Amino acid sequence: MMTKLKYALIGAGGNAEKKHIHGYLSLENVQVASICDIDLDKASKMAQKYNVPSAYQDYKDMFAAEKPDIVSIVTPNFLHAEITEYALSQGAHVHCEKPLSINAEEARRILQARDRYGKLVMIGLNNRFTNEAVFLKKWIDDGHLGDIYSAKAGWVRRSGIPGRGTWFTDKKRSGGGVMIDLGAHYLDLALYLMDRPKASYVAGKTYQNFIHTTARNRNGYKGIEGGVFNVEDAAIGYVGLDNGASLSFDFSWASNIEEDRFYVELMGTKGGASLVNGTLKLFGDSSDICLDITPKLKLNPQLQLLNEFRHFVDAIAQGRQTLVAPADDGLYFAQIVDAFYESAEKGLPVQVVSAYPGVLV
Repeated sequence: MMTKLKYALIGAGGNAEKKHIHGYLSLENVQVASICDIDLDKASKMAQKYNVPSAYQDYKDMFAAEKPDIVSIVTPNFLHAEITEYALSQGAHVHCEKPLSINAEEARRILQARDRYGKLVMIGLNNRFTNEAVFLKKWIDDGHLGDIYSAKAGWVRRSGIPGRGTWFTDKKRSGGGVMIDLGAHYLDLALYLMDRPKASYVAGKTYQNFIHTTARNRNGYKGIEGGVFNVEDAAIGYVGLDNGASLSFDFSWASNIEEDRFYVELMGTKGGASLVNGTLKLFGDSSDICLDITPKLKLNPQLQLLNEFRHFVDAIAQGRQTLVAPADDGLYFAQIVDAFYESAEKGLPVQVVSAYPGVLV
């Protein structure tokens, strides 16, 4: 008889319901046992909705009573490191929403705890698991782009400030603004597709162009009137890579543009690729003719080429590291983001220095 992994969800908002609960409920070898949130009423209502046996307000009480094998952490960013370290110490594997931490120092602590307790930590970087990203990664790894020498990444919104006065706009709780929020999706995706090249330096600039706006159409989510908004709403920059390649990026929660755009564009010596608003196109040549290729991939999320939740559970069952989005990548990203914020503050390029064995930065 198959032994089921006991699962608990920590944090009952946002992606918790849209993503994690549905993802783990779909797996036959996982028992969804508990939901925990500081708002016990919210946790209880979600538990009732999905027939989950128990709900808790304090995650430590939940660990003591339930002893889960695996947890999702879907909380404000500043709690990721604290809860992840505790979960690992209690013998649980951790699926932590992006970003892994609010800075590189916290990411180092998570990696140290992971290594100390011998459990797995995977980051919830869902854009790595789409059909398009999975296919493109294999296309690149098979050599169709050659050497990637230039890349661009971005997510620019016309209206998408994530709620004035929520934790997203409070630097103490978020760690930063749009760079650490949207950048964790598409800057990460570009670097992942490029095979995480070692970063040399970062140059960047932050803006607060819409911090005082009262226009409701600039706010993508309900906020708090007069609430804290001390992070950037736009981030633009450049990463120099040790292999000679370069990566430019552009992120904004609000912009005077025609329409939203989220993208990764890659240029290589043999071919190129663009993944714009979910549409993948490939570029190259054959017989002295330039070719554009649009792959026809399955779009049903239940039929993705790589399922985020099954991937993590399979890695646990097989006693191996996750092939996609391990905790090491969280430190890699955090060190680049730390350098970006320092560069924006100083107005100068900042060198990126790795301080953890085995992490390419």
